Amino acid sequence: MPQPPPPPGHPQGPQGWSPQPPHPNPPYPPGPQRPTGPYGPPRYTPPTWQPRKKKSGAGAIVGGLLGVMALALVVLFVGAALLKKSGHESSTTPIALPTFTYSPPPHDEPTSPPTTRPTSRPTSRPTSQPTSRPTSGPTSEPVRQVNKSLKANSLYLAGTLPTTRCPAGNANIYNHAQFKALILKTGKCMGNAWGPALDRVGITWQAPGYMIAARKGRGACGDYPSPGSNVPYYCPRNSTIYASTSAMTKEYGSLGNWHGLIISMMAHEYGHHIQNLTGISDQWWSHYLATSSKNTRLALTRRHELQATCFGGMFMRSVAASYPISAAQRNSLLWAYNHLGDPPGGPRDHGSTASNYGWFRQGYMRQKAYQCNTWAVGASSVS
Repeated sequence: MPQPPPPPGHPQGPQGWSPQPPHPNPPYPPGPQRPTGPYGPPRYTPPTWQPRKKKSGAGAIVGGLLGVMALALVVLFVGAALLKKSGHESSTTPIALPTFTYSPPPHDEPTSPPTTRPTSRPTSRPTSQPTSRPTSGPTSEPVRQVNKSLKANSLYLAGTLPTTRCPAGNANIYNHAQFKALILKTGKCMGNAWGPALDRVGITWQAPGYMIAARKGRGACGDYPSPGSNVPYYCPRNSTIYASTSAMTKEYGSLGNWHGLIISMMAHEYGHHIQNLTGISDQWWSHYLATSSKNTRLALTRRHELQATCFGGMFMRSVAASYPISAAQRNSLLWAYNHLGDPPGGPRDHGSTASNYGWFRQGYMRQKAYQCNTWAVGASSVS
């Protein structure tokens, strides 16, 4: 049965989105305790195929006819599913995107809000008489209020990322020096794209750090890559993206020599950096700590991760002309994200393959920051 339409101005999710931009100055709650640990992307395994058993004689003829009929039904069902663009989870075995893992906050950060009353009372009389005229006039521009909430963050007013020149060249992902240079070069492009967007809405942009090892290393959020993982991750404790070139080629090298997918993974990590700068990660972590429900925590984390995936799609679109990303390579990216997601039996913290595909495509095709507001949609869009 079709679902009733959402209220006016409410986003519908990656399938057929038509959200409205947020109000420019909505209220927002005070900032929470700051999170400090790593996060990264979902996991990939190429699709597997079951071999067909041999048949002979009349059984083979009957089997062939049944096979043709079954194939026709499959085609009809698949066609109908594609036309409906349903958000149901893909049956393919998914890949892995990087994640964000937290460690306790530093001791030098406050664990409670400041008191609301002063510690001492003011004197009854001023120490000097005020001058008859002010020494300076008002500032030429009012201070812009920055909204750091999840659903109405100032970031959503930033619009599209500017078209950014970022030719990737022919770097060999199996050569550590070339691969590292490519990551650092495209990282600067990400700053060139996101910096002006944040500046437009009064959010201070700062570049993240990078630690790129040939094999493995140890950083502020622990080992990289994380034990049992080959994907990069972002550490909010020191605003640094960690990656191993050999681990990433092991994880994604089977998809071919083109490095666009891996750079989109780094763009996902940069998306976590944007979440950190805008207060979205702080608010997510505050909501995470406020509940003891495992399912609620997983749902919050999926929204956090899928938003980073959407931001990654926005960046890849901003450099498509110069990177370059041809129509065929764009389709390859979309195909790959349709195989990215939470593995069967694993934690449901990154979203299904359908959700990862939907949100990457949302960022790539719709482009505007408010189209990546995963916090304002129903649970089915972030499954």
